[in-house]
Amino acid sequence: MTREPDGTPDGTIALMQSHLGRQLRQYYPEVVEISGGSRLGEVLARLTLALARAEAGREVPASFGAELLGAVPRLRRYALSLAPRGADADDLVQQTLLKAWEHRRQFVPGTSMPAWLFTILRNGFFNGRRRHRREVADPDGIHAAALVSEAVQEHRASLRDLQDALDRLEPGHREALLLVGVEGLTYEAAAVVLGCPAGTVKSRVSRARDRLARDLGQGPSQGPGQNLGQHPDAGHR
Repeated sequence: MTREPDGTPDGTIALMQSHLGRQLRQYYPEVVEISGGSRLGEVLARLTLALARAEAGREVPASFGAELLGAVPRLRRYALSLAPRGADADDLVQQTLLKAWEHRRQFVPGTSMPAWLFTILRNGFFNGRRRHRREVADPDGIHAAALVSEAVQEHRASLRDLQDALDRLEPGHREALLLVGVEGLTYEAAAVVLGCPAGTVKSRVSRARDRLARDLGQGPSQGPGQNLGQHPDAGHR
């Protein structure tokens, strides 16, 4: 049996089948559709050609391009969690892809491509907004309006409750929860992205999970093994 970074069996991490886990992934879905005429679409087209040439010339491993392009939907989701406006998020993704291409020789094969890209994206976000640090918020409902969800009032109200609960989390706790619970990173991989010890990530995830559970009326967590913020595949990434 595989085990989580804290030594608990992966059978105990059933959050993503739980109500809270499903809500998190509905609130932050992968954003797949990209307009070919958009700036991001044009960058992807050029990057695809450049990757093909680089792989043909054995400049990068054959798997590099597939991993890089395959991570784009997750990059867009993570970018939206930092910059809720779609145009800003896509600009972040575009900058991340260009930076990743520029520094492609720095990627270590066999390590986590998403964690490497999330680190680049996060650094770009905070470096570009050093004076005006922004929290993940959606006061006008911009992010919620973009979600693909059932056209049922009760469902929309549920997402709004989750949005309000997420907004009440400390930014560092929210980001740790999203990286581990939604993006499926291990505590160690999330620690690299966030630039802090893995134990700190685990603590932030636990506190964010418990706060969300309380605010959403789902009761407290069931102890350290019941990782409400952990994706079921996190131990394998």
